[in-house]
Amino acid sequence: MYCPAAFNESNPEELFQLIEAYSFATVISWADAEPMVSHVPLVLDRAEPGRAILLGHFAKGNRHWQQFDGQSPALAIFQGPHGYISPAWYETTPSVPTWNYAVVHVRGTARITDAEGTEQIVHRLVEKFEGSRSERWSGNLPQEFVRDELHGIVGFQIEVQRISGKFKLSQNRIDADREGALAGLEREPDTASQELAAFSRRYLERKSRA
Repeated sequence: MYCPAAFNESNPEELFQLIEAYSFATVISWADAEPMVSHVPLVLDRAEPGRAILLGHFAKGNRHWQQFDGQSPALAIFQGPHGYISPAWYETTPSVPTWNYAVVHVRGTARITDAEGTEQIVHRLVEKFEGSRSERWSGNLPQEFVRDELHGIVGFQIEVQRISGKFKLSQNRIDADREGALAGLEREPDTASQELAAFSRRYLERKSRA
């Protein structure tokens, strides 16, 4: 990933925080000539100090899992908020349009799990996305139905070996331009622009205090 120094983020806590907040990942592996690509939600497991694991599952009909032999490399890409930045928001002229975004790349080895491990992964995923709901799904299902559903998926884990981030949030601009971009995003009517503005403000404030 091309990443100028101004946008490089190497703090694991910042990177893990983005993964936790934006868990729908693009997973890529390349054991064959043509890379396999899947889009799946993942759970970050950091229960063991000094170790991080990504957990997820594929449909059994998705041949991607067949490459997860515990030795082949895999890449998981997590995309945070992103959006268009108009040069009209800058004080500096002339300037050109750009796109701001935050992204995390995780590389590691991937392997499939057994049936028990797959069921645990499903429970972890459900808890992640249902746990904070005021009207959460009960999860009460007939056991035979659960067995049939589990038979149709394959759980996997990716051991995190290398993690990198690119947070391109106008750090290369003067303060007035950066504030103009944030204010411009906040005035936009779409929620994506406003989410990018809120994310950028929180991140840049943390970095300024570091």
